[in-house]
Amino acid sequence: MNAQNLEPDRHLSLHQLMQMLVSDGRLRQADVDAFIAPGRSARLDIHPLIIIAEREWEDQQAPGKLLTLDALLQWLAGRSGLPFFRIDPLKVDVTAVTAVTSSAYATRHRILPVEVTEREVVIATAEPFVRSWEAELAHVTGLEIRRVLASPLDINRYLGEFYSVSHSIQRATAGKDEAIPGITNLEQLVELGKSGRLDANDHDVVQIVDWLLQYAFDQRASDIHMEPRREKGNIRFRIDGVLHLVYEMPMPVMTAVSSRIKVLGRMDVVEKRRPQDGRIKTRMPDGHEIELRLSTMPTAFGEKLVLRIFDPDVLVKDFSELGFSERDIRNWNQMISQPHGIVLVTGPTGSGKTTTLYSTLKQLAEPEVNVCTVEDPIEMVEPRFNQMQVQQNIGLDFASGIRTLLRQDPDIIMVGEIRDRETAEMAIQAALTGHLVLSTLHTNDAAAAIPRLREIGIPAYLINATLLGVMAQRLTRRLCPDCKRPTTLDADLWRSVTTPWKLNGEGTFFEAVGCEKCRNTGYRGRIGLYEMLKMTPELRAAIGPDSDANAIRTAAIKEGMIQLRLSGAQKIARGLTTVEEVMKVVPAETEL
Repeated sequence: MNAQNLEPDRHLSLHQLMQMLVSDGRLRQADVDAFIAPGRSARLDIHPLIIIAEREWEDQQAPGKLLTLDALLQWLAGRSGLPFFRIDPLKVDVTAVTAVTSSAYATRHRILPVEVTEREVVIATAEPFVRSWEAELAHVTGLEIRRVLASPLDINRYLGEFYSVSHSIQRATAGKDEAIPGITNLEQLVELGKSGRLDANDHDVVQIVDWLLQYAFDQRASDIHMEPRREKGNIRFRIDGVLHLVYEMPMPVMTAVSSRIKVLGRMDVVEKRRPQDGRIKTRMPDGHEIELRLSTMPTAFGEKLVLRIFDPDVLVKDFSELGFSERDIRNWNQMISQPHGIVLVTGPTGSGKTTTLYSTLKQLAEPEVNVCTVEDPIEMVEPRFNQMQVQQNIGLDFASGIRTLLRQDPDIIMVGEIRDRETAEMAIQAALTGHLVLSTLHTNDAAAAIPRLREIGIPAYLINATLLGVMAQRLTRRLCPDCKRPTTLDADLWRSVTTPWKLNGEGTFFEAVGCEKCRNTGYRGRIGLYEMLKMTPELRAAIGPDSDANAIRTAAIKEGMIQLRLSGAQKIARGLTTVEEVMKVVPAETEL
């Protein structure tokens, strides 16, 4: 390697780095000369790699591409002989790595432990030519030291986060917790980041909760699971539909954190024997507001708490951003633009039904329209809707809620879920009396919704008179646009998705690779698969007292319905997802 270009045990300097880039043909000397003008002072507080990356100079060995921080780190890794390491906080055992050395020592040498085994400790550094700390740390820990090169931005960020949360948990474990004041207002607004820096001497449990919520938002989590175990509690995030273990904390701390969250959600802190529901509205330091829905459940080792995260910005998205094709948008708008009738959205829990309905209602909620909802619970508070929550303990269920809404002069009614005959009958009554009703139903596909309504007790003639259409949907992970690469699709694999439509495998297909932006998963975000069953005169004629889902599905396909798996095939062909992801959410047996 070319480590001799820099003297050992010396921090990287801006001038030396630029000259190394010039000698390697990555940077033009003219750019360096123009940048190092007389009188320009060096920014000693900022790593030189960051300063170079900020200039956005063109990489002379890759025309059209810039010398980004990632590209510079890859180059420096080759120069120094150290492997490049992307710090993924979800894969770091924070408790273990923060026990290797103190925060002060790590900060002084600008290093961060990222992995610990019985034999060695992996240390991330952005100064590959400084090794004076290595022998000392090896002596203290009794472990072999393996150095890796990482981004200085990541090292600085996670130095603060890892050690701050670790110290907060240690102090909380030591019993320094204080009483938490009660909450009296209707909706508690948690000002995230207002408790000061994470290493400030504030309330330890408050700091842990503050870190936990901000961490979940940064990682694009949709759910936070706090799961008690015998000795340690697990904290897991669901990201793009997949659960990741984030942290393990002592059970006393887990209990204190759960209690703090329950207080913020206006829940009974003492009651741990029965399930409870609550909600929190949070505000980030940048003013961005996010709502969380809380749910507790008693388990063998204590109370489990799940926080479902609802980002209002998701509801501002256009239908095309959710995964609707132009045909889907046209069909959906035709269904929801009718003055009266019922539109159903079906799919399992976590398939995006709430996002679809709220996005639809937000589009329909004009000033001259009265939009009312009855939900269990209210998923997200929206000022343009009149929202009512089901409360079984006082006899307010879906059916009585719809009955109340009908006396409130509504134009559009959204029913959280049709679960029983009484709710279905009230929804039918609302549709017959001139209201547009939107609701959800749990079925495998769109065609199965009609037999399901009949099983509940709704006659076929009322279904024919009121049903405008049914949409079934699923969510599948979206390929990361920054690292996906073209691939040749296996013919048998493609046939497993497109059968019985016999689509050809022409087009550009992509596979997941993995990069920093997608945390090396190859996927970032999710996209919807949709199956639109729009009622037509021919389809209404096929619906009778004895018609089953297969007959209705066959008739709907003749009328142009695109099934879920075919919707997935179209998104595969557009380079948005993969065969494996589609088959996970729409296995072949669901397409009869």
